[in-house]
Amino acid sequence: MAIEVQNPMKAPVIPITETVIFPGIKNRIYVNETIGNNIKHYMGEENTLAVGLTTKGNIPYEELNDSSFYRIGVLFQFNRIEEANNGGYVIEIFTLRRVEVLEVTEGEDHQLIATYGEYPEWEDMTEADDEEMTAYIKNLCSEFSENFKGADYFMKVLDRQQHVKQIMGYLVPMMSMSIPEKQALLEINSQKRRALKFIDYLIKEKDSVHLQLEISKKYAREKDKNYRNAMLREQLHNIEAELGEDDGDESQSYRERVEASDMPENVKKVALREVKKLEAVPQGSSEMSIIMNYLDLLLDLPWTCEPQEIDINEAKKVLDEDHYGLEKVKERIIEHLAVMKMKNDNQGTILLLVGPPGTGKTSLGRSIARALNRKYVRASLGGVRDESEIRGHRRTYIGALPGRIIKGIRDAKAMNPVFVLDEIDKLGISAQGDPSAALLEVLDPEQNNTFSDHYLEVPYDLSNVFFICTANDASRIPGPLLDRAEIIELSSYTNTEKQHIAEEHLVQKVIEENGLKPEQLSISKDAISCIIEDYTAEAGVRGLTKQLAKIARMTAEKIVTGEAESVRIEEADVEKWLGHKKRYHEKVRAHNAPGVVTGMAWTAVGGEILFTEATFMPGSGRLIMTGQLGDVMKESATIAMSLIRSRFSEEATGFDYSKFDTHIHVPEGATPKDGPSAGVTITTALASLILGKSVDSHLSMTGEITLSGNVLPVGGIKEKVIAAQRAGVKKIILPKENKEDLEDVPKEVTDELTFVYAETIDDVLKEALGVEMPKYQIHTNIQLDPHKKEETDLSVIL
Repeated sequence: MAIEVQNPMKAPVIPITETVIFPGIKNRIYVNETIGNNIKHYMGEENTLAVGLTTKGNIPYEELNDSSFYRIGVLFQFNRIEEANNGGYVIEIFTLRRVEVLEVTEGEDHQLIATYGEYPEWEDMTEADDEEMTAYIKNLCSEFSENFKGADYFMKVLDRQQHVKQIMGYLVPMMSMSIPEKQALLEINSQKRRALKFIDYLIKEKDSVHLQLEISKKYAREKDKNYRNAMLREQLHNIEAELGEDDGDESQSYRERVEASDMPENVKKVALREVKKLEAVPQGSSEMSIIMNYLDLLLDLPWTCEPQEIDINEAKKVLDEDHYGLEKVKERIIEHLAVMKMKNDNQGTILLLVGPPGTGKTSLGRSIARALNRKYVRASLGGVRDESEIRGHRRTYIGALPGRIIKGIRDAKAMNPVFVLDEIDKLGISAQGDPSAALLEVLDPEQNNTFSDHYLEVPYDLSNVFFICTANDASRIPGPLLDRAEIIELSSYTNTEKQHIAEEHLVQKVIEENGLKPEQLSISKDAISCIIEDYTAEAGVRGLTKQLAKIARMTAEKIVTGEAESVRIEEADVEKWLGHKKRYHEKVRAHNAPGVVTGMAWTAVGGEILFTEATFMPGSGRLIMTGQLGDVMKESATIAMSLIRSRFSEEATGFDYSKFDTHIHVPEGATPKDGPSAGVTITTALASLILGKSVDSHLSMTGEITLSGNVLPVGGIKEKVIAAQRAGVKKIILPKENKEDLEDVPKEVTDELTFVYAETIDDVLKEALGVEMPKYQIHTNIQLDPHKKEETDLSVIL
């Protein structure tokens, strides 16, 4: 409660921050330029009075008001004001006495003016008390100051102080007391009580210094890093205890958290055993952090899982929103979700999405997570060559960590996330083990309910996790691993599907990513079709996204520079924006010469037509093959040549194979080619060459050939048929067993084509050349008697 002040006076205010100034001392204080100028203007003459008030926090001068200050301050007398080298002023002051401020107002030039009066003081300390306390304080300071540099100068200054009041004015600003404690000390009315309280604070300061010295001496001899770290922790612990801020025993906290957790009993026993170890290890030891990291993992992992209701209709809606096309893929996924809905005991499953890059395998995993309202986790396994990446490291190793599976579960904070294992076909094997073998337990529904991570050391239930693996090439995945997953194949997008994806998703996506508004960029359907056909060569849509993003960036530049307010891209504008065409598709020729046949090929970025050319020249019966053909394709050419020679014998055609070399070439020699599906095409090309008959250029074919003339089914029918239709083919010869594969081909493609199904090479040549192949003619010369020179000619007609 404020004391009534008689005859109030006024004086300028000097704000004091981060300390409290006591009366009875001479000092020099620094003030900023604004305060100094205002004081000089207010003074008018030397030895002017001002009030020093401590602020309630570090408040800017412009924001100070009446409520910003403590009410009890010190009256200053100014002897001299000097300009400081770095701006502002240095003022030499003498503190006279304490005063009580009634109010602080703002005067001219924003100068703060205090209305103050005398603050009463009980002069209850005798001269003898003053001398006794002064001597005691000086002796106390000398005991703990001798261990510090500069102690001699400190004690010389202290010895010049003759009264307790002067000593307090000198020492209090340097002590580690808080501002409220210093202010409370200043406000004590009794001189004796204020001096005794000051001595109490000084004794605490001495004890704190002694404590620090003892701790420093105790650990000074230890050179080891662990002991030095322990010293710092011990110091911190003691300081916190002295300040009353000690949080207690960490091991006790871990014990309470473990006992309150939902861990299974067997896991809780392991955790409590580790807590017991933690309680026994010395504070700050290296083993302490290892145990704490392990306990943190056990406490962070989710240990219970509530079954989630699956809304099949909502799942269909989400999959359709996120992905255009892929009807069979989405249908298979919905089937799995339906089974999961029927099974209440297990909410996990394992899918393997196999397909070319950019066809939406990873994004399908994200969509499934959204459809199921589950957490989404992804781990890229491409290039992983260490088994510990899957199973973790044992805790005996320095820097041990859990494997990617357990880490993903911890990050998801759920036992049933959708977990995407990307690029499992690109796992490697090294001296550190086989990561694909470590995945066998993860992806086996019969085993993963007790998955063992080397770091975790306790079984963890992965049976509720929805695992989705992705791969580009299933043939590179080990058989046992492949056997554990349900395989869903994603084929290349057709141009029609790419068109829809671009219109419904990609254009909007690149507009948002490049900071544009929908009305600032529009791309016509024909322009999108042109970009797909002439500027991308891919099975997915990543390249298409990049081309659209390039247009969006160029549009942003034009809008920012003021060249245009909005942009509309038509088909005729595409070359101006994206440059010359980057892709040229093969087109059927107007006419094929004898020995030239249009085939079909599958590539990782879709299908293409492939011309097969054959010719002959004088020679010795050699078979020459060019065009960077793989071993399997070379074998197909050899089989085709043997089949033609066995059917079209020298007697039937008048053609002497032994006097001519046959050359088979597949254009685009810089591109490697392999596979058995060119067998039918090569056989037809050789027959066309031998018979001198041309094959219709609008006829294409594919199929594997056997030495007996059977036509076997091949893969990639969807991509091959789409490519043939795009190139202008009108009729396609397919193996009969591939007829069912046409169900995957879009109807708009099959409606423009005629299909012929072949079981043998006879069916193929009859359709392509209008001829029937002769039956097998096998000529065998057998010498019955080694002493006779006559030979018996046996001709077998098949």
